[in-house]
Amino acid sequence: MTNQPYGGYGSYEPYQEPQAQGQGPAQGQGQAWPENQAYVDPYADQQYTQQWQGQTWETQLQPPVAPAPVAPAPVAPAPDPVGADGPEYGPATLGGNSRVTDAQRARAEGRSPIIEPGMQPAVLTALLGLLLAGGAALGTYALLVPLVVLQGLTAAGWFRLNGMWPARQGIALGFLGALAADAALLVSDRSPAAILGTLGVWVLLSLVLQLRSHADPDERMYGLTATVVAAALAIVAGGYLAADADAVTVGAVAVAAGMVARALPLPTPVSVVVALLVAAGAGFALDGSAAGAGLGAGAAVCALIGHRVASYDYPSRFVHFTAGVALPLAVAAPAVYALARLLD
Repeated sequence: MTNQPYGGYGSYEPYQEPQAQGQGPAQGQGQAWPENQAYVDPYADQQYTQQWQGQTWETQLQPPVAPAPVAPAPVAPAPDPVGADGPEYGPATLGGNSRVTDAQRARAEGRSPIIEPGMQPAVLTALLGLLLAGGAALGTYALLVPLVVLQGLTAAGWFRLNGMWPARQGIALGFLGALAADAALLVSDRSPAAILGTLGVWVLLSLVLQLRSHADPDERMYGLTATVVAAALAIVAGGYLAADADAVTVGAVAVAAGMVARALPLPTPVSVVVALLVAAGAGFALDGSAAGAGLGAGAAVCALIGHRVASYDYPSRFVHFTAGVALPLAVAAPAVYALARLLD
């Protein structure tokens, strides 16, 4: 590199410090930078910066630009405010409250809460009645088999009829009471006092068990009532063991015939009369006397009461095939024993 003045494309003139005003020629003429000193451009930091001439906008006084609005994500509607353990309300009904029982809703809507079991449970009642009659004709222990089935259906059906299901403890207690009564009858040579003694013991036992319960007082009273009645019905069904074999045959067949007649598609008053007449006719046909007709009619009256109870309060299909089958025969058992003794 030379210090020759610029003369063409091939020569280079080193940068000289521009002469300031008021300086002497000694400071402004031909003073060159040293050859090895790096060249520094004082305007290097501004060569890529745009220089505005004139007025410019004051950016500090401008409001910030708001971002473009974004559509919010769809939000599910908030549920109705309920307590965590509060009741849930269903769709509106004519009665105005979906939490009422079916029987209460039926009454509010002008419908009857009574639903009769129908023909199928009546046929099962007739079948069980014929088994009782056949067992009585064969002997005591042959009678015991269908009787135990009857007592089990009675205990289970009564608890379900009262809306207490599952209630295994109460059902088991009532069924055990029935078995205890059967055993006492067999040991005492079929003395009816065995039924009364077992019934008293089981009422006391049910009371003690309910007093030990931690449920509310109202619920304990309701459970005590259901347990006592279920045990009582199952125990008194053992009256078929205490009665004579001929009386059991006449009474069971009369109940079987009467329940089938009651299930016929007739008006209720007409079907009740027909059932009583059919039961009395069956008793007369088996015994051949007015006593047999009276025994059949009396057993049918009690069976109709049991049938009516099993139809009450809008029962379910399970009730129809337990209480609807068993209650007519179970309620008729004391009448079979008492009328047989009375008409003998």
